[in-house]
Amino acid sequence: MLIKRYLMLRTFLLAILFVGLYENLTAQSDYENKILQFQKDLNAEYKNPEESPLTPEEQKVFKGHQFYPIDSTYRVMAQFYRIENPATIDFATSSGKIKQEETYAIASFELDGKPYQLTIYQSPELRETEEYRDYLFLPFTDYTSGVETYGAGRYIDLRIPEGETIVIDFNKAYNPFCAYSPNYSCPIPPQVNDLKTEIKAGIRGPEKHK
Repeated sequence: MLIKRYLMLRTFLLAILFVGLYENLTAQSDYENKILQFQKDLNAEYKNPEESPLTPEEQKVFKGHQFYPIDSTYRVMAQFYRIENPATIDFATSSGKIKQEETYAIASFELDGKPYQLTIYQSPELRETEEYRDYLFLPFTDYTSGVETYGAGRYIDLRIPEGETIVIDFNKAYNPFCAYSPNYSCPIPPQVNDLKTEIKAGIRGPEKHK
């Protein structure tokens, strides 16, 4: 009788363990699929003549962007501190022009056990549009900049969260258009957003524009 109960208990515990592992694997698979879709959409944008910064000749030979392997470690939950009195910041750009952005919040998070923070911005122009009213702009550089990634930094698109936290997923980091064409004027990430670590996530290269 005791042996039977033991076997039943062991079977029950194994079933719980199996269900837990299955749910974790499913969640990881769903996450990876979302990032793969992001990469697919970004590649499609660069193949689209109406959206691409590439020349027609470059579009014909474009095989897709290079990305770091998907790593959920670089998906961080950050504390979101709204700035009560936003400041208008003059961003230097790749063309030498000045582009204005407003400070919106400070994001504070940990990566590999170390604390970091980034300033998040909002465009006064986009704020006046219905589609991009809640759009936030996160430009950054890190130790990979100019080595494995574009030297003038990468961007992440965010939306205004409802609460006091925000998800920053570096797997969704992308290059500004000026990494591919001199016909664009792209904001250069400010010094306050220079991360003192390697962000081996998101887009890499392009090789000739590091």
